[in-house]
Amino acid sequence: MLSINAKIGFIGTGVMGKNMIANLQKAGYPISLYTRTKEKAQGLLDNGAIWKSSIAELAKSTDVIITMVGYPADVEEVYFGQNGILENAKAGSYVVDMTTSKPSLAIEIYKQALEKNIYSMDAPVSGGDVGAINGSLAIMAGGDQHTFDSVLPLFDIVGENIIRQGGAGAGQHTKLANQITIASNMIGVCEAIAYSKRSGLDPMRVLDSITTGAAGSFSLSKLAPRMLEGDNAPGFYVKHFIKDMTIALESAEEMGLSTPGLSLSLDLYKELAEKGENDSGTQALIKLFE
Repeated sequence: MLSINAKIGFIGTGVMGKNMIANLQKAGYPISLYTRTKEKAQGLLDNGAIWKSSIAELAKSTDVIITMVGYPADVEEVYFGQNGILENAKAGSYVVDMTTSKPSLAIEIYKQALEKNIYSMDAPVSGGDVGAINGSLAIMAGGDQHTFDSVLPLFDIVGENIIRQGGAGAGQHTKLANQITIASNMIGVCEAIAYSKRSGLDPMRVLDSITTGAAGSFSLSKLAPRMLEGDNAPGFYVKHFIKDMTIALESAEEMGLSTPGLSLSLDLYKELAEKGENDSGTQALIKLFE
């Protein structure tokens, strides 16, 4: 188990990361930060976080390094190479990648970390900005049991539904299953709203009826109201959902699995991105149905 004095390093202060860091700060953990744009982390620094000027500097001075970056290429950049985490982290330290990334990449990080006596875990999350703010994220973990047990106190601060799914890469595979589920669900939510409007119903009143029944989901209860309000602020970016669905589709194809719902959703979101909505929230999909 980690003590409250364990030094936590965090790389990535986007929509999710900044709120996860804030919750760790509230719990009393000393936090060091590195991000490409220091200005984006200013609020956290004002609240007591310590700025590190490089990944290497952060890795050398912390006991646990958590990463929440954008794309697999970003994960590779921060973990590998002379200036990366694995070349600079202390033996006996922990590295936890909470980015949604490739299962194969999580396995490679695990293998290289093991060679350096560093404990590794992939632990992507679900729950969007709401879950990050409230500390109620679902955390899907992959890695050794003893590593999971050690970092669980940190997971308990940022999440609620926390499950170790298996060895290295299992967390990423679980998150991809999550994204596959959401992909088709988002189409259904948009179609339901469009149908409600076309049939002359009050769509918000319709939501009052269907969100608590068998159709209930996070997308329906949290994102559908945003759709109706025209609120496209990103709890989760369109561009990042496209990234996740692309990884999921590639992984499914490698296993010889057909995922037609996922393929359709990916095509629709790519169309949405081409219309200039890359940095909008995923609920902006409704624009294709209006």
